[in-house]
Amino acid sequence: MTVASTTFSSLVMRHVVLAAVCLQVSGTVFAAQTTPNADPLAYGSTSLSAPPVATPVPGQHGMAVSAQKLASDVGAHILAKGGNAADAAVAMGYALAVVYPAAGNLGGGGFMMLRPPGQSSIFLDFREKAPLAATPDMYLDSKGNVIPDQSVLGWKAVAVPGTVAGLDRVLTRWGHLPRQTVMEPAIQLARDGFVLGEGDVELLNTSTSAFLKDPYARKIFLRPDGTPLRPGDRLVQKDLAHSLELIAHKGADAFYKGPIAASLLAQSKAHGGILQAADFERYKPRELAPIKCSYRGFLVETAPPPSAGGIALCEMLEILAGYDMHALGLHSAPALQHEIEAMRHAYSDRRNLGDPAFVHNPVSSLLDPAYIASIRAHTPDNHAVPSADLRAGVAAPEKQETTQFSVIDQNGFAISTTYTLNGWFGAKVMGGETGIMMNDEMDDFSIKPGALNMFGIPGSKANAIAPGKTPLSSMAPTIVSRNDRPVMVIGSPGGSRIPTIVLSVLLGVVDYGLNIQQAIDLPRLHEQWMPETVEVEEGALTQQVQHTLEQEGYSFVLHAPWGIPEGILVGGPSLNTRGSARFYGGADHRHPGGAAVGE
Repeated sequence: MTVASTTFSSLVMRHVVLAAVCLQVSGTVFAAQTTPNADPLAYGSTSLSAPPVATPVPGQHGMAVSAQKLASDVGAHILAKGGNAADAAVAMGYALAVVYPAAGNLGGGGFMMLRPPGQSSIFLDFREKAPLAATPDMYLDSKGNVIPDQSVLGWKAVAVPGTVAGLDRVLTRWGHLPRQTVMEPAIQLARDGFVLGEGDVELLNTSTSAFLKDPYARKIFLRPDGTPLRPGDRLVQKDLAHSLELIAHKGADAFYKGPIAASLLAQSKAHGGILQAADFERYKPRELAPIKCSYRGFLVETAPPPSAGGIALCEMLEILAGYDMHALGLHSAPALQHEIEAMRHAYSDRRNLGDPAFVHNPVSSLLDPAYIASIRAHTPDNHAVPSADLRAGVAAPEKQETTQFSVIDQNGFAISTTYTLNGWFGAKVMGGETGIMMNDEMDDFSIKPGALNMFGIPGSKANAIAPGKTPLSSMAPTIVSRNDRPVMVIGSPGGSRIPTIVLSVLLGVVDYGLNIQQAIDLPRLHEQWMPETVEVEEGALTQQVQHTLEQEGYSFVLHAPWGIPEGILVGGPSLNTRGSARFYGGADHRHPGGAAVGE
């Protein structure tokens, strides 16, 4: 990505996926910047070996990272044309709606953390909102029982989308380039199509049966004979291209007050939905102050309510700040014991959180230093704390099928964005001939407060359905700074696991000296208060560590890999290694198709 005059088509044709160089490192615990002279072999088999050495992607003038390499190309292309991080982020958001349709979206919503150079960070909430006709019991039968699938499938599950309003706000307030320039790559990808890879087809295959039931989705996402698309097929989305063209010319009004809104409302009315024109006309994104906490001298800025993810992340970091995690060793039994108990407390403490326009959120109390100190004081270091001994909390019931993209420009403008349709392809309905898949975000509310959600956690009255309300989320786009300059951009999909995913990457980089790609590759574990079994990815524990922790009362269950964090480090591939480039990107390859692209 070198010359600004290069067309996006030529960039795609010339795209080269940089292969990571893998060198197995056995028995090594990398030294963190805070303790650069520590013995890297001090813990041997009692702690986990560092992930194989994987080389992050360098960039001199900027970096764009996403779960689909074509969207990352778009971000780098916009930076090369003279756009800033806001221009690139908006371009990537629209591009992901085309090339990552399972979660990238125009029909959903999300969160964005922005840190413009020399300015305070801003958190932008463009999450979906409950329609004005929504009621607390809209998914319950006459006996008060939950009606299966109504909150996840079909038009009644659809909340008012926020993505277009959010992206337009970002471009208008912080961008430099014209809207048509920023959106042209996405329009071209939708109009001309793109060749599907293995990862693209895997996502499409999650919803084949749903596509067969929706005539508009069927003609786009399936072959003419109704069979699934295959790697090598070209996905063309002319209806979506037309919707993007309307937005490029008329801005958010085309979506919320123009022909797109009319089409979506007609489909909703025809199929039992409750959306109305006033829902679209009154939608506005909102700017909120981010949650801030410190860790080892770094400033961590992350998502406030209506996200419970940022609070959980900061509470876990504040608890762990009282321990020398580096000295304990990467995934050693003592280190993991502290991590698991920090997770347990943070997830239990997400009680009564919800939309700040509707409820009071006890953020300052949960992050109060005295309270954090009391948690450490009352947490044993040699056995598990029974979850039943902690007061009941709440975690967001959203699904794991979200997506994250991160970008930074040559001036240090950093943006972390997490947005979603909720489930893969949302409510499994397309908005007529708009080409837009719609969200099932109403399922993120507590459908019946007190009932267990999909993760086995009781719902909260604070997150009950109300007209115009934003559902609780775990999304936690995060920017880490030092000396008033961003050093790390990170975030991930993963439902309730998002805070622990981001925690894993942060600990890997800050405490254990891993480079950004190694930290993303690090096998993860997750504990969320209820159920109290600890989920682990393969390779997260050595046999010795697992045996020790099981003797202390912990139980583990192996889980398929989760999350797709996308990260950027500034200044070097790791915190204690200066690099020849200014920026280093890491993409999670647990799901194929993502990429970091430097400019």
